[in-house]
Amino acid sequence: MSDINATSICESARSDSPKHLLNRRSESPQRPSKIARTDDLSDGEQQDSVASKTMTQNPRVQRYLVAVEYIGTRFSGSQQQLNCRTVVGALQEAFHKFIGQPVSIFCSSRTVVTMNFMLPHEKDAGVHALSNVCHVDVERISKRKPGEVLPPHEPAVVRRAVNHFLQKNEGDVMVIDVRCVPPDFHARYKARERTYFYRLLSGPEPLSSFEKDRAWHVPEDLDLLAMQAKSPIRTLDELCVSEVLPTPYFPSITERVQNNFTEENPLACSNNAEVPDSPSTANHDRLDGFNGAGLGFGVRRRHRCFVVTARARSFLYHQVRLLVGVIKCVGTGDLTVSDVERILNAKTVTAASPMAPACGLYLGNVNYDLP
Repeated sequence: MSDINATSICESARSDSPKHLLNRRSESPQRPSKIARTDDLSDGEQQDSVASKTMTQNPRVQRYLVAVEYIGTRFSGSQQQLNCRTVVGALQEAFHKFIGQPVSIFCSSRTVVTMNFMLPHEKDAGVHALSNVCHVDVERISKRKPGEVLPPHEPAVVRRAVNHFLQKNEGDVMVIDVRCVPPDFHARYKARERTYFYRLLSGPEPLSSFEKDRAWHVPEDLDLLAMQAKSPIRTLDELCVSEVLPTPYFPSITERVQNNFTEENPLACSNNAEVPDSPSTANHDRLDGFNGAGLGFGVRRRHRCFVVTARARSFLYHQVRLLVGVIKCVGTGDLTVSDVERILNAKTVTAASPMAPACGLYLGNVNYDLP
């Protein structure tokens, strides 16, 4: 997939109706019919007006930048939605219990799962986040003396208190960092860069209970070399595919030595390892290193784990999942470079392979120039 303008796959995604995506052939029985949004808009025309409306001018109010991690399976996305459980809703509830008054929370990136066209047997699986960022304005008013304004809470106090109430609920979202920022700092519009990860588990074995709804299970072997993009793609600063250890299975010392893992990055396979000429042989050999062969009774056969990394300032509607859908088909041999060129030239989402399901997508990091 080198030197291919893969962003074109997504150019018409915003205008395509979701029903067009549902009419395409299903790749997997686990493929959900829900549609996840990852359209993080950068400096558009709405930035100044929206930012000014959410900016607080009250000197007694402290704006906090809050980083959160969450498992998206039981959420209908991050943004507030009517009659749906969302990440923002859970955070607002926890903050309300902490400070005794309602707050409004604004997220840096949207991972919304729409419920339209959902089949009765399908589960509401959403996008996950290793670190999504939001901001919230808090005025600390005394609970003993109503009306008395107190100095703002320290960030560490906010983190511990909000997590206390979050863990008393479902426990699938947690605050991992808090920082005080100026009143005009906006979590979405001040973001300089976003990184998404997509996890694929390859192998015929059923998916582990620990991995359910955490990755896209692809029963076929995947060809890592065929899937790798060798150059940045237009507005993307990074698009790469790598093979990593299939966590949560932790390697023994013997496995680390046999599979040549590096000390700097013990989860990643060494780039210095020799690659056999035959992709099928390479796949088989790699699986033997991970699948528990010869390790004794009760050791689960493991999958090969691939991670697609996409890094950019902003992303188009469905961009990462569309790219992964095409990359996966190249890895299985269902698509060639010529096929990808044809899809790109068509400039329509309906010409592409089915989107990858939401369950394997993770918002990894949002980068800022912090004050």
